[in-house]
Amino acid sequence: MTFTELLVKIDDFVWGVPLMVLIMGAGILLTVRLGGLQIRHLPRAFKYMISKEDGAAGEVSSFGAFCTAMAATIGTGNIVGVATAVTAGGPGALFWMVLAAFFGMATKYAECLLAVKYRTIDAEGHALGGPFYYIEKGMGKQWKPLAVMFAIFGIGAGLLGIGTITQVNGIASAVKTFADPNNEHMVTLFGNDYSIATVATAVVVAVVTALVVIGGIQRIANVTTIIVPFMAAIYIIIGLSILIYNIDKVPAAFKLIIESAFGARAMAGGALGAMMLAMQKGIARGIFSNEAGLGSAPIAAAAAQTNSAVRQGLINMTGTFIDTILICTMTGTTLILTGAHETGLEGAEVTAYAFSNGLPWGESVGSFVLMMCLAFFAFTTILGWDYYSERCLEYLVGKKEGVLKAYRWLYILAVLIGPFLTVSAVWTLADIMNGLMALPNLVALVALSGVVVKETKDFFEKEKHMKLQ
Repeated sequence: MTFTELLVKIDDFVWGVPLMVLIMGAGILLTVRLGGLQIRHLPRAFKYMISKEDGAAGEVSSFGAFCTAMAATIGTGNIVGVATAVTAGGPGALFWMVLAAFFGMATKYAECLLAVKYRTIDAEGHALGGPFYYIEKGMGKQWKPLAVMFAIFGIGAGLLGIGTITQVNGIASAVKTFADPNNEHMVTLFGNDYSIATVATAVVVAVVTALVVIGGIQRIANVTTIIVPFMAAIYIIIGLSILIYNIDKVPAAFKLIIESAFGARAMAGGALGAMMLAMQKGIARGIFSNEAGLGSAPIAAAAAQTNSAVRQGLINMTGTFIDTILICTMTGTTLILTGAHETGLEGAEVTAYAFSNGLPWGESVGSFVLMMCLAFFAFTTILGWDYYSERCLEYLVGKKEGVLKAYRWLYILAVLIGPFLTVSAVWTLADIMNGLMALPNLVALVALSGVVVKETKDFFEKEKHMKLQ
């Protein structure tokens, strides 16, 4: 058995039926208990996102905390993750990805609310919060081993999975597809041949990452508040342009997505298996993309300058809507209507094919646009996950600057070596880390759902009372 085959077996076990039921079940439970809050209060959430609270405690603005979370969320999951989902699980994987995201909005709201409610802020204004604190402080000291488990898996996810290797691997793949598609400029490293474009990408991304992450949360927030809104807007405009240009193919694409989601396109007797595969890949890649239930976004939310846990929960909830229901749906539909999911290509090459053939602008232009989008998306995710994994480490060892700085350099090293690992092994490892990280967080969300409901009810009753005065 090869190492990749072993990873696949572990991945299938971690992402089995129990975890999928827990992810969907937690989202459904919170949606019901909160009365469909993600529908009723979405406009209010967008309003809060662009407004500012005066005199609020925290390290960065609410919008800065949101952008840090979105930086870590909008990444290769939106481009490469969707591609791997529909190629491995079929077009129906997109349906399950979006459905999980709808319920995931309630999950994201709850976990970010709890992060602000149970966070700690020291005399210097340094804020620390996230699942490790709402597990320990909300559920009780006896549950601290679960909090420690989350922090350990969070470090692993940042260092070995979603935070570094998958992101820089995606950037390098897109750069190589554009700059050296035929492998004409090669160099031998570690006994293997790599494109010079891949090597150059590894060095450049590692250096730029070092320049930002060494500055800590303030510098990360400053960079992401500029890049995130810009890159999201550009990608949405391009995605909508492709859909509008191919509007005649959109109905057939949606029909195929729905039929495939329930195994209707499978051979006789294989419908259930096809449906389960679509569900597994869709939910797994969905949580990779929007991180709802993963427990990562609450770490950034805890740093927000806010006096209201509910307000910050609503702000962060919009991230799941933008990330998956908007961006991933556009990407997935584009892949399907251009037939990119059936080309036999892998990773970023699938989306590059769709971008090149979705608009009449030539293959080189499509590849260049995708390369730029992916570079920005993935780079900001690297920044956001450095912050997440550092806070997990800080929870375990305390505010030891020497240890934290050493970790930053280790993180930069992981970015440097990421492009030299295989795509399938990288994504499988990332899935495993995500699943292990999500498990203790989801248990906490279910256990503390009553707290979330009470905080929400108190907030809106107080707001209603203030309006009546």
